[in-house]
Amino acid sequence: MLSQKSIRVNFLIKLTTAMAVLLLLFSTILYNYITYSVDKELESMLVKHAKYLFTTHPDVNEALSKHGDSLKQTLNIEAKIIYFPKSQYQPMHIRKYKKKDKYFIELLFPYNFQNQTYLSVSSNVTEQKKVQQHVYNAMIFINLIGMGIIILYAYFLSGVMTRHIRVLAQKLSKRNENMMKPINAYEFPQEFEPLAASVNALIMRIQNFIKYKKELFIGAAHELKTPLAVMKTKTQVTLMKKKITEEDLKTALRQNIISIDEMDKIISSILEFGRAEGAQFEIPQDIDVIAFLREKANDYRLLADSKKQNFITDLQPVSYVIHLQPMLLTHIVQNFIQNAFKFTPSGKTIWLKSYPQDTLLIIEVIDEGSGIDEQKDLFAPFERTKNSGGVGLGLFLAKSAANAMGASLELVNRSDGQGTIARLILQKRPYCKL
Repeated sequence: MLSQKSIRVNFLIKLTTAMAVLLLLFSTILYNYITYSVDKELESMLVKHAKYLFTTHPDVNEALSKHGDSLKQTLNIEAKIIYFPKSQYQPMHIRKYKKKDKYFIELLFPYNFQNQTYLSVSSNVTEQKKVQQHVYNAMIFINLIGMGIIILYAYFLSGVMTRHIRVLAQKLSKRNENMMKPINAYEFPQEFEPLAASVNALIMRIQNFIKYKKELFIGAAHELKTPLAVMKTKTQVTLMKKKITEEDLKTALRQNIISIDEMDKIISSILEFGRAEGAQFEIPQDIDVIAFLREKANDYRLLADSKKQNFITDLQPVSYVIHLQPMLLTHIVQNFIQNAFKFTPSGKTIWLKSYPQDTLLIIEVIDEGSGIDEQKDLFAPFERTKNSGGVGLGLFLAKSAANAMGASLELVNRSDGQGTIARLILQKRPYCKL
């Protein structure tokens, strides 16, 4: 694990390097733009002078003989007619050259094609080059100052960041399964509030997980204790009889078998909980939830026919792709459907519905059963309704699966009082095709 000092040094190096590269890139672009603009302006000036000579003097060669010195003094140009071999003759072009310590720019303008002559207009641009060099030197100086400022800023910023990270790490290191107090996000700068909020959300999920785990273990101990107590009492009563008949022994054994079956059912449910927790580590993948529900609905329809129940689907939209664990989704939907079949009388109807709502996808299983007691937390372990026949872990497992997917569950009575609505709310942001 890297120390706080190493983290700060790494951050400092990365930030300084990134800022230095950006500063260097910006300076290079600016310098090239200035150089390009100055050169283009000088070239444009020479073209204007050449056109001026052609426009004002019918015989440019004669005019240069008479006014060459005045052109040099007034316009800072030197114009002359030069000859080029035919093989080197080409359209108007610009060339740059250096003579001793001076820089020149020359325009070669075609003058007489038959005589293979050019009008040469050149200008001494040494002063402009000096200005460009001064600009270049100034930019280097500014870059050096900028680099120093960047290093100081990066050092200060890295200190601020690592300090708050260190405080956050210390706060988290003091927390354990017995003390999971949320972090006060207002103790950190605004930039750290999303991180603190994420940590608090994780702490809340851990709190719920620990709470349900404790309830599971306490509930399991309580549920196992009851059949054991029955077995013990029945056995003691049988042994206390002065004359134990064969029928008494058979009755005691039958009661013990019933108690053992109850314990086996509880242990099987706890093992199922372990398998469901393992499914939470399944790699999420993109699945079309609507296509998934349609495929499952075919099996549920066969089950409804065997129980002489009606099964109706209303799945909207046409397609809805979400990144999640398929096994967890299967576990939740299957639990909802099984409960609906269990509590819905023959001849009644069960609905499987889905519909989008803003950025959510709502999946509902609606039955025509006797409803639920909304005062009870039916998602708690070993909490069950009347005549459920189970051990009360089904909805607890479904809740755990939903938490692992970042989804939420609701269990409410229908507004008409004719059954229950089990609702799965998928909170991912999917690609939706309406």
